[in-house]
Amino acid sequence: MDHSPEFLKVVNEARPRIREITLEEARVRLEQNPKAILIDVREDAEWAAGHAAEAKHLGKGVLERDLEKRFPDAHTEIIMYCGGGYRSALTCEVAQRMGYQNVSSLIGGYKAMVQAGWPMAR
Repeated sequence: MDHSPEFLKVVNEARPRIREITLEEARVRLEQNPKAILIDVREDAEWAAGHAAEAKHLGKGVLERDLEKRFPDAHTEIIMYCGGGYRSALTCEVAQRMGYQNVSSLIGGYKAMVQAGWPMAR
C-alpha cells in the first residue's frame, strides 16, 4: 500500500514512544502469557476477509470508545496488529495515553502473519 507522507510522518513520530515486537516475540508472549490479548485493529471488511485465529477485533475507528469496555484491566498485555504495522503503532500510542501499560505493535502486521503461516480464521 502506498501511504501518504503525512500519515507516515505521524506513524514515525509515534514509533519512539511505543514498543514494536516481531512475529516471533509475539508468539512467545502469547504462549507464555495465556491472559495476553491479540487485537486486530483493521477495518471490519479486512477482519471479515481473514484474521489471526485467536485475535479479538477492535477496529481503529472505535478503539478509544470501546477499549476500556472490552478490556478494562490496564495492566493486560495487549499485542495489536493491522495490515502492515502502521495503524497498530498509532493505536498503541493511543492505548498508552489511555493508561494501558503493556501494549505492543506487531511489526509487519497481518501481511507478516500470513507469510509466516500464522493460523487464520474467517
